[in-house]
Amino acid sequence: MERRIPNPFEKIFSYSIMSRLDESAAFTSTSHERAWLKRMLEHPAASEAFTAETLGKLRGLLAGEDDLSFSGGFVEKAGAAGRPLYHPLLRPLRRMILAGSGMRLTIRTRSGLEFIGQPGFPYKLEYSMARREWYLLWYHRDEQTLLTTKLDTVLGVCAEPVSETETATALGRIKDILDARREQALIEVLPAYRRELSRILYAFSCFDKEVIYEEAQEVYRIRLTYLSDEAEYVLSKLRFLGKRVRVVEGPRLQQRMLESARLALGRYGER
Repeated sequence: MERRIPNPFEKIFSYSIMSRLDESAAFTSTSHERAWLKRMLEHPAASEAFTAETLGKLRGLLAGEDDLSFSGGFVEKAGAAGRPLYHPLLRPLRRMILAGSGMRLTIRTRSGLEFIGQPGFPYKLEYSMARREWYLLWYHRDEQTLLTTKLDTVLGVCAEPVSETETATALGRIKDILDARREQALIEVLPAYRRELSRILYAFSCFDKEVIYEEAQEVYRIRLTYLSDEAEYVLSKLRFLGKRVRVVEGPRLQQRMLESARLALGRYGER
């Protein structure tokens, strides 16, 4: 049977197209994805997650799509009660972030103490797949620090107007803090696994990355940019990919991967 050798230029072209679509805030969708979205919009939580105008627009766009029916096709086993995916503070916080507004935040700590009316500037909302919890990344205007707060600990939040000068100062300070936390690593895809490049790129899809093709060596390298507190997540992806990749640059990741290998050899190696 004839074996088709993958064309690196096809892969680079496809990746370039996807990157441009991402930069222009455009995306492609399949008929299955549209049918799935139509089905999800029938869930009661949809009316909380979207405004009535947005929900009506989405339903109108999907009116002609096929209905996705789960009847008789799936059997769901009983599981532990989990937290709801949608949080009631998501919508007001998202509006404040889009408007560049300040806020006053009331928080309860684990010990039960309450901090009322903390002056802040909301920057980003993040969802932890591992913990199934929403987090707010925000800038404390008095302490001039960048904090991450679990939404379940937020007792109340209200918008507060801030001047353009104060907004620009806060955004500049946030950028400086994030730049100081930012780290980079160079990951090489081993030649034997070049055909799995798309799968490897998907594993790092949530990080800023640059794909480099070394024509002389016929090797793909991925330069990852991530925050220091995301290093453990990067490590979990590297362990998942196993022998497909190798960390070429990034002393911290190299050291942690070496420690993991030593622990594995200590448990399963010859004695």
